Amino acid sequence: MIGVDLAGKRTLVTGAASGIGLAAAALFARNGARVAMNDLPGNPGLDREVARLGDAGLDVLAAPGDVGDGEDCRRMTERAISDLGGLDHLVNNAGTPATASPVPPADLEALGEDTWDRILSVNLVGPYRCARSAVAALRRSKGVIVNTCSVAGLTGAGSSTAYAASKAGLIAMTRGLAKALAPDVRVNAVAPGLVDSPWECRWPDDEEDARIGRVPLGRKGLPEDYAEGVLFLAGAGAYITGQTLVIDGGLTA
Repeated sequence: MIGVDLAGKRTLVTGAASGIGLAAAALFARNGARVAMNDLPGNPGLDREVARLGDAGLDVLAAPGDVGDGEDCRRMTERAISDLGGLDHLVNNAGTPATASPVPPADLEALGEDTWDRILSVNLVGPYRCARSAVAALRRSKGVIVNTCSVAGLTGAGSSTAYAASKAGLIAMTRGLAKALAPDVRVNAVAPGLVDSPWECRWPDDEEDARIGRVPLGRKGLPEDYAEGVLFLAGAGAYITGQTLVIDGGLTA
């Protein structure tokens, strides 16, 4: 596991109650940052993980809020920045497939307006909302934004066409924000492949085995594998901006 000296740094991680977000929050905190952990209001997992990491001596706090809701996202981001005393890193990790099982690309009727709206509002507009609310604080600190995209945004595959489209849009937005906020704020992204963590969209066992079989390194990525990439882009890589780092065990190779 890589390490970076983040003593005195302040980090907001969205979607931090589980998976990549939780691994990133823990990794940043272990490296010295004070971390605001965001997830949906009322999610018992958020309070549980904040308490667990706090009991381990890490400096973390809860920042509940729905990034898919414009006003709630703004309130959450501003409150988190106030509680942290500023902001050095914004990790836009919150995302949703908005479906319990994969939707085949040919099944156009399965993706209604409500599904598209929720996926785009959380996965694409949500990071923009957070960035817009945080930009003044990030400019002051010469900070960093790291977005969690997906290889689905590069290949068009994934849980649904809407999900892949949202992640492709986030990759494009990463480039746009990198140019818009330079030279004060660096903006990059990670594009995970298969993730070994709970996810509301599940593939049938035989399809899941086939997907893993296509990974050259022979396994799903652990949340910690992806968190390392986020830490590198946030805490190092001082001459890197506008880039998407693919972390997929060789899947897209």
